[in-house]
Amino acid sequence: MKCYIGVDLGGTNVRCAKISADGTILAQVKGPSYGMEGPEKVMANMKDMIRQLPDWKEASGIGVGVPSPVDKKTQTLILSTNLKGFKGYPMAAELSKEFGMPAYLENDANCAGLAEALVGAGKGLRTVFYVTISTGIGGILVVDGKTVSGMHGFGGEIANMIIDRDREKINYLNVGAIENEASGTAITRKGQNALPEENIQHAGNVFDLAEKGNAKAQAIVQHFQEDLGQMFATISTVCDPEMFIIGGGMTKSADKFLPGVIENFKKFSHEAVRDTPFKLSELDEPGIIGAAMVPLSEGC
Repeated sequence: MKCYIGVDLGGTNVRCAKISADGTILAQVKGPSYGMEGPEKVMANMKDMIRQLPDWKEASGIGVGVPSPVDKKTQTLILSTNLKGFKGYPMAAELSKEFGMPAYLENDANCAGLAEALVGAGKGLRTVFYVTISTGIGGILVVDGKTVSGMHGFGGEIANMIIDRDREKINYLNVGAIENEASGTAITRKGQNALPEENIQHAGNVFDLAEKGNAKAQAIVQHFQEDLGQMFATISTVCDPEMFIIGGGMTKSADKFLPGVIENFKKFSHEAVRDTPFKLSELDEPGIIGAAMVPLSEGC
């Protein structure tokens, strides 16, 4: 069976792994990424870690998950917020030259969606839309084993999708943007504002209070379920996937909110798509597995 090298490159840490085509992690090394110290140090460190993988030369390609949208034509980062100096830097070309095999970049959240579509919850399906709900909200459409990120690399970046124009202005995102209304950060903020007497540390506290009958917490959860239901209904009008897959930290509380989200999706969507299944992500390491799946999806 073919194998690939997957790299999960963040601003703080980096992981490199040798992974089989079925998503099995065969070997892995990890360490600091030196993300704010410039391309020369980051690249030298990454190359050294790849060479630490046993029999790395057996790999058919290299995939790197990065914290930025990616220009697929040039295989470069569009933003370099967490990786100083990497905007437009030819990382993929340099790795390909160094190791003598094809190398590709992909947004890190898109990698997770690709992994779930190919070897996780969506295995065997042609069209899957993956949504991650954590501190923020992101997504990616995967069609025939390829991520659809569009001309500018921003396809699936649903954080700024408006679900209600009559909400509070929070930050640089649109008023009523889904990330500001239904992310873990949003639920924590709303809980702290509505329940100052409670020790709200994270979204799970709000879900627990709602389950215990707290009316204010229940109202927050109800609005959260409506907002996500509207988001999924809107996505379905654009791409009508065979399945929605949900990942991210908020899935820990999925039993407390997902049934309500699905109910609202059915209420807000066209009747033709109301039977679209929802599944939680299945993989423990979707980010790095997905990075390794990028060269596979490119035919390597």
